[in-house]
Parts: sequence; structure tokens; C-alpha cells
Amino acid sequence: MIFPILKQGATIGVTAPSSGVQEQWHGLLRQACGRMEAQGFHVVIGDTAWTQSKAKSSPAASRADELNAMLRDDRIDAIIPPWGGELAIETIEHLDFGRIESKWVLGYSDISVLLLAITLKTGIATAHGTNLIDLRGEYSDQTTAMWKAVLSTPAGESILQRSSPNYQKEWDHANASPCVFHLTEPTRWKTVSGNGASLRGRLLGGCIDVIRHLIGTPYGDVRSFQDRFIQKEPIVWYLENCELSTTDLRRSLVQMRLAGWFDRCAGVLFGRSGVHRPVDHYSLEDVYGELSSELRVPVVYDIDCGHLPPQMTFVNGAYAEIDVDDGAGTVLQHFIP
Repeated sequence: MIFPILKQGATIGVTAPSSGVQEQWHGLLRQACGRMEAQGFHVVIGDTAWTQSKAKSSPAASRADELNAMLRDDRIDAIIPPWGGELAIETIEHLDFGRIESKWVLGYSDISVLLLAITLKTGIATAHGTNLIDLRGEYSDQTTAMWKAVLSTPAGESILQRSSPNYQKEWDHANASPCVFHLTEPTRWKTVSGNGASLRGRLLGGCIDVIRHLIGTPYGDVRSFQDRFIQKEPIVWYLENCELSTTDLRRSLVQMRLAGWFDRCAGVLFGRSGVHRPVDHYSLEDVYGELSSELRVPVVYDIDCGHLPPQMTFVNGAYAEIDVDDGAGTVLQHFIP
């Protein structure tokens, strides 16, 4: 595994391999970039960040060209897209994985399909966490703010994160908060067993809505990743559900299992979901319980990950020790090559 490091005064590349920012929201992008510069970072903004049409920032080849250029440019230390979107997967076949420089790529939602593909193909760690637009506030809440500490951790060292005190149930863009989010609901990490849980293994994951589409492609070879980069160590999957119905989530998890993605799995973490819609009384809790029973591993849910922020920064490829007790959780990540 290769772990990049974010240094003081680093240059951040902003590109939109999924959705760009529509004109009415350009002020948010400028504000977020301004906050980065105020913290001592240099910011390079690509053309795709400013455009959006037909569910994408630009055609797939154009998005990939700009992303490839930033991935190859050794003057750019990290890449943080403005936000997610819908069609990042279109760019994957155009990426030059053999020429990627060691640098962080940070994001979530649709961006997670790129994060997972990069780590699986290259062994370069990627970071699932905040997007750029959500860093535009006067300050960040304590959970979101950890992105800098996590990305600044040297290879061979470790970083500890704790579950948030509160989370945001609903977005309210019209009434801005100094820290962007409106953190009103008490956070409580839960387990299928109802007791505490301890999980140990290399982290992989993202938004299940999109990463499931890597199954069966050259960009979703989990077994090869295990053999080449992590010496067959167990995997702890972290997953978050943006829009899938309960039954579609179940189908996706079964597909992952049948494809071998859960081979040598040490546990599964699920982020909070805003689409808790039971189907014929079949609930998310039922899905989590069935998966735990089938895999015979602990399953933890409602963690700080995904579309109900804030969220921790999870590093694909890091060795993690996750401990959950009485509704609270800790994630200790070791950047072990």
C-alpha cells in the first residue's frame, strides 16, 4: 500500500469527474476555495468544476482528461472534487492508472466509485470523507475537521477518530450554519448484536449505490487487490446508502457476496441512511441482520459516513481497529504499507 501525505502549503486540485457546479452555486465553490487558501493551501481549479449539463460536468473524455492531468501532475498534492453527482463511472475506462502520482483523492457519494477503483488498481490509498463544498464554512465541526489530520498522517503512523456527538437529519441550504451543517440529532452507533463490537482489518468501501457497478469489471477486482497489496489480510467494508430501496440494498449486498467481495471479510460498517423505507415490513435492520448471519461477522450501522453528515475520513487500504460500545465508536487507522 502507498499512503500519500498532505503537507502544509500543499496544492489542491479541484476537478469535477462527476457533477460540476451550476452557475447559481458558483459562489459556494469560490467560498470553499477561499477557505482552503485562508488555511495556507494553494488551489488550482479545473474548467469542469464550473460547468454542468445533462447530469455531468462535461463529456466523459473531457472529465477524464482533466482528472488524468491532475493525477499525473506532481505539483498537485491532493484532489478534492466540489461534490459528487451521478456519472463518475463513465470516466473510469479513460483513466491512466499506470501514471497516477502518489497523492490523496478525497470525496464521497459518486466520487467513491473512483476512489475504490484507484485503490484496487494501484494500491494507492484514497480517502472517503468530506467534499470541497462542505468545507466552505467559517469552521468545520470536530468530525469533519479531522480530514486534514488524517491526510497529514505519515506512512507507518496512526490516527484516531471518534464518533460525532450529533448529526444532521435534513439539509437546509437556505439557512447557512457557520459550520455548514445543522447538527441537531444525537449520534448513536448501533450493532446487529445489540452489544459492543470490535472489527479489525483493511478498509474498503464507499457509496454502495455506485461502487456495486464495479463488480465484474477490471476495476473491481477485490481478490487481486487482497493478493497484491495487503497480503490477504481481512477487509472491513464501510458502506453508505444514498438512494437504494431496502430490497435493492439487499440485492446489491447479495451480489457483492456472490462476486467474492466479502471473502476474508472481518466486518461491515453501514453509514446513516436517509432512505429508510421498509418494503412489506422488510427493514434496513433486517438486511443488516441477514448479512451478519450469512457472513458470520459483526455489522455496525448508523456510523458517521455518507449523506447524513458529519462523516469520518475513511482511508481505503488503511488497517483499522474499530470499537463500538454504548452507542459510541472509535476508528483507529494505521497507515501500514
